[in-house]
Amino acid sequence: MERLSEPVTSQPEFDAAFRERLHDLFAWRRDVRRFQSAPLPAGTIERLIDIACLSPSVGLSQPWRFVVVDDPKRRAGIRASFETCNRDALAAQSPNRAQLYARLKLAGLDDAPCQLGVFADHGTAQGKGLGRLTMPETLDYSVAIAIHTLWLAARAEGLGVGWVSILDPARVAEILSVPEDWSFIGHLCIGYPLADDDIPVLEREGWERRHAPSEMVLYR
Repeated sequence: MERLSEPVTSQPEFDAAFRERLHDLFAWRRDVRRFQSAPLPAGTIERLIDIACLSPSVGLSQPWRFVVVDDPKRRAGIRASFETCNRDALAAQSPNRAQLYARLKLAGLDDAPCQLGVFADHGTAQGKGLGRLTMPETLDYSVAIAIHTLWLAARAEGLGVGWVSILDPARVAEILSVPEDWSFIGHLCIGYPLADDDIPVLEREGWERRHAPSEMVLYR
């Protein structure tokens, strides 16, 4: 019989002061669209990816795949895909929303020094299918958790992250030449933000308001 590894007998202590600072980190994590052009210190993106890989995943599948996009031609292709998709999204807005939508800056593709394509490997054998027979989308959920982990780690280092979702997934996969089994989850812009804020930009611009947690909960 296979023996399970012995449990760890000691663990770090997370006191009230740490929990308060952790809450600050959650509150100040923003979807950043305006970046300084200053490059990241050497090894930064690799360190953030290492931290992202500490995230939980269904069946220990670790389905996240990261593509660091440095090539100018590939970046230009991503930019062109965004322009096309953003134009279509603008055309789909109601008349009273179109003007506000056009005012929003929805990508930091021009200024952010680091761009990271993030994919879920749907063909991975790791995890042996555990936990995803009835919900195969849990592979994608696992990658989303990894993105959030990276996001918080970046914020803790004074960095901002912007998740660009106004893109054609098939076109992005083609531009970045990834395997067919990889499913596009998101394109991240990473860099030092021009300004910090604890209020989401869409709330500041009047696009939407944040609702109270009590509105999101049912008791049965």
